[in-house]
Amino acid sequence: MPLPDPAPRNHVHTRTIDYRGYQREDGMWDIEAHMTDTKTYQFNNNWRGEVKIGEPLHEMLLRVTIDDGFIIRDVVTVTDNSPFKMCPDITPVYKKLVGIRMGPGWRKAIRMKVGGVQGCTHLTELLFPMATVAMQTIWPLLRQKKNRPDSELDETGKRPIVLDTCHAWSTDSPVVKENAVKFYTGD
Repeated sequence: MPLPDPAPRNHVHTRTIDYRGYQREDGMWDIEAHMTDTKTYQFNNNWRGEVKIGEPLHEMLLRVTIDDGFIIRDVVTVTDNSPFKMCPDITPVYKKLVGIRMGPGWRKAIRMKVGGVQGCTHLTELLFPMATVAMQTIWPLLRQKKNRPDSELDETGKRPIVLDTCHAWSTDSPVVKENAVKFYTGD
């Protein structure tokens, strides 16, 4: 269902974000993000000079390599376009994320390592959804590899990390009752 018709308006800014998940031949996984900001008007920038219509003001790319346990093994960041000359200088600090696990506390861990002045707002924000992109990339293939049905989320006896992350995965929801019955807390 589309959004309702808006009030009269003019398109001014577009932010495009693309996430992709890859299975590597070495058994690792790459989760990549690409973000661009463009304007519908031309403007001057003190560092770059004239920025043309549709030319990215921001263009950042991020690759996080993780293992089956969602532990970060490598991080690569690139800033191809930015409003300030110094923006790309911060990209190496994202290596600080190597060794942390995507899962509970993910956003807090990111903020502790590369939040605020320790990083780039745009690169840091790209990291937040990466955990769910990783799960969407990895879990179905791991289940297939282990020949397990999708509904068998609790076969290890461990609490699935997806529980209580949204209303559908609330421990008292019918989704949990059907897919992780050991952890169902409803009636």
